[in-house]
Amino acid sequence: MKHFTLTFLLFASCLSSPIFGLAFQPGDSIKTALLIVDIQAFYFPGEGLGLENAVQAGLNAGRVLGVFRDKKQTVVHVRHQAKKGFDFYHTVLPIEGEKVITKTEVNSFYNTDLLQYLKVQHINRLVIIGMQTHMCLEAAVRAGHDYGFECVVIADACATRDLKYGESLVKAADVHASTLATLANGGYARVISLDQFLSAPDNFIFSAL
Repeated sequence: MKHFTLTFLLFASCLSSPIFGLAFQPGDSIKTALLIVDIQAFYFPGEGLGLENAVQAGLNAGRVLGVFRDKKQTVVHVRHQAKKGFDFYHTVLPIEGEKVITKTEVNSFYNTDLLQYLKVQHINRLVIIGMQTHMCLEAAVRAGHDYGFECVVIADACATRDLKYGESLVKAADVHASTLATLANGGYARVISLDQFLSAPDNFIFSAL
């Protein structure tokens, strides 16, 4: 009986950790971080893939970043290791004191210290923006949700490209929309527009959703 009780207590203790998907628990105060995923030169015209609406998405991302800085909230920049186009886009350049993570996998949490950093900062909500919508952005949202973070995605601060499957060409706008629809309808994130965010940023940073 003692062994069973000890085992149960250890299990319950583990469940209280974000690594088991309980970063946000009832009664917790809200602490939000902005996670900027792979807004790097190689996704912009002249440097690499040239995603559809990349320039506008980069500008929008800069506006979101400005809000987080004005409100003195946590900002995390994630970049993918690359030989060309590795630099952050000029609208989202990190400043002193902001966390920078370099990854080699699609998932921003995999083989990085992102989860540990967010735990140390007591973060339980993520506002996530970045590129590509259907790849690294989606992977970060799904992983963040599975670790227990509340996730908010700002749709027009993300961008993607046309994809080919067999003989079919799937247009970037459809890739973008279907990915965001899956995240929203599947309960992984709340998906909003830049205008929604800018009109009431405190609602998405400090208030219960």
